[in-house]
Amino acid sequence: MSKYIFKCAILCFLAIFTLNSCSGGLKLPGGDAKKNPPDPRKRVEKNLEEGRGFRLSTQNLGKNGTSFEFASSNELWRASLDTIDFMPLVSANYSGGIIITDWYSEDQKEFVKITLRFLTNEIRADAINIKIFYKTCVDVTSCSFFEKKSDLEEELKKEILKRAAIYQKQNKDKNFKPYSYPGLGE
Repeated sequence: MSKYIFKCAILCFLAIFTLNSCSGGLKLPGGDAKKNPPDPRKRVEKNLEEGRGFRLSTQNLGKNGTSFEFASSNELWRASLDTIDFMPLVSANYSGGIIITDWYSEDQKEFVKITLRFLTNEIRADAINIKIFYKTCVDVTSCSFFEKKSDLEEELKKEILKRAAIYQKQNKDKNFKPYSYPGLGE
């Protein structure tokens, strides 16, 4: 019986060692060491600039609240919220990459609802999927719902991309620091 337990223990040890020692040819998540700075603080700053993380601010700790900086550095997200700011929101989930508005109407007969899905954080034409739903009501009890392709989708997409490009340029201009060469007088 003890030989059986001993053999099982050795087999388990070898299995764990073998499985943990290599990736098995799979590409593991991580970064390229050439593209990322070795200093952890600089990596954190770079990730925050690119919108890949959040920071708990230390100024409000211990005061029953914290300050989060989630999506403020993502230009596409900010531009989308600024473009549809006149509509009430049902859901804005940054980690899920979706914004859903509530039904909106100016005449109380035809209502509009917009859903934005973010497919990437890059500012490009295929980064956002926009769906527009319509609700037409004859009276309070009889309404019809439908999704319709219209020029409004393209107009929204153009406006969001234009604003996002402006925000990105402003962010780059704000964060630009010219490199000074040590020992050259400045």
